[in-house]
Amino acid sequence: MTSPLQLLFEAIDQVKDEQDLRSQVLPQIGEYFAAKRCGIFFFDRLPLVDSNLQKTLQIGLSIEHNPVVRYLVERHAPVHEALVASPKVWTIICPRPDHWHVMAGPIVNSGKLAGVVGCTREQSMPAFDTQNLADLSAICLHLSVWAATVREAKLSGRESQHQPFKTSRLTPRELQIAELVALGRTNAEIGRELWITENSVKQALKRMFRKLEVSSRAEMVAQLSATKYNLPSVKSSPSNLMQNTHQ
Repeated sequence: MTSPLQLLFEAIDQVKDEQDLRSQVLPQIGEYFAAKRCGIFFFDRLPLVDSNLQKTLQIGLSIEHNPVVRYLVERHAPVHEALVASPKVWTIICPRPDHWHVMAGPIVNSGKLAGVVGCTREQSMPAFDTQNLADLSAICLHLSVWAATVREAKLSGRESQHQPFKTSRLTPRELQIAELVALGRTNAEIGRELWITENSVKQALKRMFRKLEVSSRAEMVAQLSATKYNLPSVKSSPSNLMQNTHQ
């Protein structure tokens, strides 16, 4: 039976533009995390919103004012408010009652933070936990892959298409590692499964990034998914899928 998380991955993979992403996928993300509010923001789109909302977003999404965003920028990792501030401090930073609990994850493109997906809950609702962070990490990898392929193709006025091949440069072992990355495995888990050391996995990923001319796991998965190497859908894992090989 297909899990709700797997259905979310498939929904992300099928959307053709940002309108579909927000109308079809965003409600599913909100429902999955039992969120009061849920949003997806691409930073290059902020100037297009209402001027008052733009000012609010620029403050709320700035590293100077928001420690959650600072965490995202510095680590490219999902975060909830309890990781960066005490409840007392958080109520000062964000006094809105429907933002009592906040969880955000990064959308990464070309090694940079391209956007954010965020969910909030009210005070009466339970706080986000580590499993929520793990699930959001996997969702963010799919969103990053989508941003690096479909969205970029749309913005540049071209159709999303298969990339010319850089993937034949990968060895069979490296392709095994890539498949496990796409399944959400940590470096340690990949090492155990392939009977190699965690450091060997890290070094292999560095080589793979150089060969494919990418700077993140998301970009690697995006490129390999666009070729004949149909990688499996990403599964939930406690790993931080958005970070680089130095994890």
